[in-house]
Amino acid sequence: MDRLKQIETFVAVATRGSLTAAAQAEGVAPAVIGRRMDALEERLGVKLLVRTTRRLALTHEGAAFLENCQRLITDFNTAEAEVSEGGVKARGHLRITAPAGFGRRHVAPLVPQFLAEHPDVSLSLNLSDRLVDLVNDGYDCAIRVGDLPDSSLVSQRLADNRRMVVASPAYLARAGTPRHPADITRHEGLILSSEASQTRGWAFTVEGQVQHVRPRARLDCTDGQVLHAWCLQGLGLAWRSWWEVAADLKAGRLVTVLDDFAAPTNGIYAVYAQRKHLPVRLRLWIDFVKAQYADPAYWAQQAVGHEPMA
Repeated sequence: MDRLKQIETFVAVATRGSLTAAAQAEGVAPAVIGRRMDALEERLGVKLLVRTTRRLALTHEGAAFLENCQRLITDFNTAEAEVSEGGVKARGHLRITAPAGFGRRHVAPLVPQFLAEHPDVSLSLNLSDRLVDLVNDGYDCAIRVGDLPDSSLVSQRLADNRRMVVASPAYLARAGTPRHPADITRHEGLILSSEASQTRGWAFTVEGQVQHVRPRARLDCTDGQVLHAWCLQGLGLAWRSWWEVAADLKAGRLVTVLDDFAAPTNGIYAVYAQRKHLPVRLRLWIDFVKAQYADPAYWAQQAVGHEPMA
């Protein structure tokens, strides 16, 4: 006998309160329902229902089994519904986390279109520069920028991320222009201080090798947007991503230095827990974001000069 049919019958009997009601709903004789229940209890070796002539009650084991069976049937029906008429349909809730600055500009603005394309999906977005524990904090996916620490998590590269040293013209006029990475130790540096900070310093390519140099710093902050504002005010050098400073470079509010020593690009990643099969909603979210970031026109818009989201 089909094990799933036995489970469906058990749920029908338990929720409808009688063998007769379950039989009427299915259009079979009550004796058929009774035989299925007998076979299920015999296979499991446990009593699930206490049946009398007047009422039906779940045993303690039956009540626990019912909850699991209802979840199983829901998951089974969802799996079938997600692949219908030759297409893929996503449903359910996504919990996404991203760095605050990058998330405001390049994650949050994508959410409305994604939800419009998948109306049965809901989404929670957490923006924080804290390195979130995906598994323990219950997140489906993190968008992360930069080098990834070694972990058991799975990562998928969505786009390249180019970093550069920038300063305001006023600062360079006052403090001079560094010509070599070693020179930045004599400059004021604006440093990101967080769990995701550049603890090894800023990365440069010197004689074909990547080297890290950490500038002196009277100012540091956990918020990259604040460092960006301080840099515009002429308070020092900053090591920022192109997506953050592109508009300021085009407008002349900032200029790059040490371009000849630029380090190789790092990445923008989707990071998620190790799973053999991703939920459809998560796979579609990752594919959607990757397609947006792969479009050169998307990044070209960053030099237009729009304000980041508040």
